[in-house]
Amino acid sequence: MEHINWIHNIPFFSIFLAMICGIITALAKDGKVAFKIHTVMVFVVCIMSGLLLFRVVKNQETFYYMMGHFPAPWGNELRAGPLEALMAVTFSLVMLLTVSGGLDFIMKDVVAEKQPLYFIMLNALFGAMLALIYTNDIFTAYVFIEINTIASCALIMAKGTPESMVGTTHYLVISLLGSGLFLLGVSILYSITGHLLFPQMQEAIVGIFKTGEYATPLMVVTGFMFIGIAIKSALFPFHSMLPGAYNAAIPTSSGILSGLVLKSYIILGIKLIYCVFSELVMHTLKITEVLFVFGLAGMVMGSVYAMRERKMKRMLAYSSVAQIGYIYMGIGMGTRVGMTAACFHILAHAITKTLLFLCCGSFVEDNGGKDKIYHMRGAALRNPLAGVGYTVGALSMVGIPLLAGFISKVYFATASVYSSGKMAAVLIVLGVSMVLNALYFLPSVIAIWSPVKGVEKKPFAKVSPMFAVSIVGFIILNFALGVYYRPITRIIQMSIGLLAQ
Repeated sequence: MEHINWIHNIPFFSIFLAMICGIITALAKDGKVAFKIHTVMVFVVCIMSGLLLFRVVKNQETFYYMMGHFPAPWGNELRAGPLEALMAVTFSLVMLLTVSGGLDFIMKDVVAEKQPLYFIMLNALFGAMLALIYTNDIFTAYVFIEINTIASCALIMAKGTPESMVGTTHYLVISLLGSGLFLLGVSILYSITGHLLFPQMQEAIVGIFKTGEYATPLMVVTGFMFIGIAIKSALFPFHSMLPGAYNAAIPTSSGILSGLVLKSYIILGIKLIYCVFSELVMHTLKITEVLFVFGLAGMVMGSVYAMRERKMKRMLAYSSVAQIGYIYMGIGMGTRVGMTAACFHILAHAITKTLLFLCCGSFVEDNGGKDKIYHMRGAALRNPLAGVGYTVGALSMVGIPLLAGFISKVYFATASVYSSGKMAAVLIVLGVSMVLNALYFLPSVIAIWSPVKGVEKKPFAKVSPMFAVSIVGFIILNFALGVYYRPITRIIQMSIGLLAQ
């Protein structure tokens, strides 16, 4: 009997476990039971992903897992290497902390009979994100993009308010535009190459590119697919769906959508660059140049919109637009150093923005639903733990040393040196963006720590143990990523090297 390497089954079992738990959760009649099922599932996936990460980094390997017994071009494949394993560990850990810390918001804002449905959508969303991380098949990627969209909309509208319905509709319409463009690209690309699996498609694309055949259709296809991904990940100017959706959703949903869902599309885009179109094609067609320009614009305009915003959750939504711009700027540099910075920022933003949304949700709840920054005065004095968490998250986004956001900005600045002709633009926009980040984050930090004169002091807010553990966990992760960043960077560099082979 042929030896079976059980480590190679982890990507499939991670996705399968998330999906099967969605089915099992449908049998739960109580939200707390559904929460326990979800938590156990994410914890198990996190442990399995950690084992996978250890093995692939130790062996510096990438492997393919064939689904069923059907080889290419009919079969479906998963691909796992250091990048996929690292992202799976991060997504699992962030999902675990976010849902645990935000459980009170779910139980309060979602009606009791719909709470199991909320966790069904969470399980489906988690499984879809893992599939986008691991997939080696472009049509499978499209299928899970749509599952991602449906589950995301369900999380936004879970509150059931008119505002959440409007936000969901807006999010759905813009998201479907991105999905439609991506599907058009997949259809045309399949008609040109005759393949759906990444390696076979790349081989066909490189051959077509060298002969000059189908030059215009190839450019159209690439444009369709990356515009679709840009829309799905809310790259400026395709960001209009975020503020209304995040403001209307419960804090748990907002944290997951901003910290994880947007990144899952970007990770798919990174895999398409290296595993389907290749670096040569991307540079020649100037796709990286376009992404670079839009990334720079997003960094500035997202921050400008955030400065003008008076509601804290909407401010955080516009901040996400700016941070997505950072990632696309790194990708658009067209170098592996820039890609390393972009991948590191995916991790930094995931653990920071979810922390900010959870703390912001706690402030709003303590203020009786008032969500303007003006109403947040003294919020940290009543809820010191959330105040410390928000302060750490805000300082990380600004780029204060010892925090994850600072390392991201250092890497982007370093990467600009290796990017021919782009160094000046990167350094100028990076400096402007950091100043703008400070101009809208620091006033909110000052507000939450400022006592309100002439108003009777309110008692300390009650904090659940799970919320406390979640906030402390995110704070520790932020400092850990800001101090012990070198091992993570080496893994990312190894990952990019393996992807580009």
